[in-house]
Amino acid sequence: MEFALLPEILSSTVRMSVPLILACIAGLWSERSGVVDIGLEGKMLAGAFSAAAAASYFHSAWIGLLLAILVCIMFSLVHGYASITQRGNQVVSGVAINMLAAGLTVVIGNSWYKQGGRTPQLDDASRFLPINFPGRDALFEMDGVGPIARIFLDHSVLAFIAFALVPLSAWALAKTRFGLRLRAVGENPQAVDTAGISVARLRYQAVIIAGVLCGIAGAYLSTALQTSFVRDMSAGRGFLALTALIFANWRAWPALGACLLFGFLQAVANFMQGFHLFGVEIPVQVFNALPYIMTIVLLAGFIGKSVPPKASGTPYSKDR
Repeated sequence: MEFALLPEILSSTVRMSVPLILACIAGLWSERSGVVDIGLEGKMLAGAFSAAAAASYFHSAWIGLLLAILVCIMFSLVHGYASITQRGNQVVSGVAINMLAAGLTVVIGNSWYKQGGRTPQLDDASRFLPINFPGRDALFEMDGVGPIARIFLDHSVLAFIAFALVPLSAWALAKTRFGLRLRAVGENPQAVDTAGISVARLRYQAVIIAGVLCGIAGAYLSTALQTSFVRDMSAGRGFLALTALIFANWRAWPALGACLLFGFLQAVANFMQGFHLFGVEIPVQVFNALPYIMTIVLLAGFIGKSVPPKASGTPYSKDR
C-alpha cells in the first residue's frame, strides 16, 4: 500500500463508516432503553431498497430518504409490538425482521424491475452527492491542503448528519430528561414505572428513533455510497454495528471510534485488490474478511468486560 494512497483510503474510511455509525447509534438508543435490536441489518436493507425505489420513481433523493425512514419506522414498530407489547423474545423478533427484509426486498424488486432484485441506476439528481460548497474545487486542488480537505469535506450531507448525531446522542442520553429516563428504563424499569412514567412509551420512542437512524443508513447505502439497490447490499453492516456497540460498552463516543476502525478495514480491502506479498498475490477475499475477523476477535473477549444495560433484552411486566 503506497503512502500516496493514504488520503484516498482515509476519505473512503469516512464514507464506509457512515452507515456503521448510523446503525450503531440506532442500536445505542434502542438498547439503552432495554430493547435488543438484532434487526438493524434488516431495517437498513429495507431502508436502502425503499430509498432507491422512491428516488428512482420521484427523481428525488430526499423523497427516497423520507420513504426509507417511514419504512424503517414501520419495521421498528413491528419489533416494538412483538418485544414490548407482547413481551416476546427480542432476539427472535430481530432475526425475523432480518429474514423478512432480505426476502421482501428481492421479491418486490424483482417483481417491479425484473433485474434480479436490483433497482434502476440513479442519476445525479436522484442521489446524495458530495456537497458542492463555494470554493470546493479550488480547495481540493491546493497542494498539501487539498488531500486533507477531501478526507473531511468530500462527502454528502448524510455523512455530516451521521457524525453530528454522535455528540448529539451522547449529550441527549447524558444531559436531557428524556435521555436520563430512557437510560433508567434500560437499567431499572420497575423504578421508572413506580415514578409514574410509562416504560412502554419510552421504549417505543427509543425503537422509533432507531428506525429513523436505520432509514438514514439505508438511504445512504443506495443513494450516496452506491447508485442503486442490490441484493443484500447491507452486507453484514448491521451486525458490525452491533459489535461496535458492544466494543464501545454502549457509549456514543467509543462507538464512533469502533465504527471508524471497521470502516478503515473495509476501505483497505477496497484498495488491496492485486496486492502482492513476497511475489505472491493475496486474494482480495482475505482483505474483505478483515472486518469480520476483527468482529470475531473482539467478541472472543479481547475487548475486556462489556456490561450491557441491566434490563437489556428483558420484557417488562407490571405483574413481576
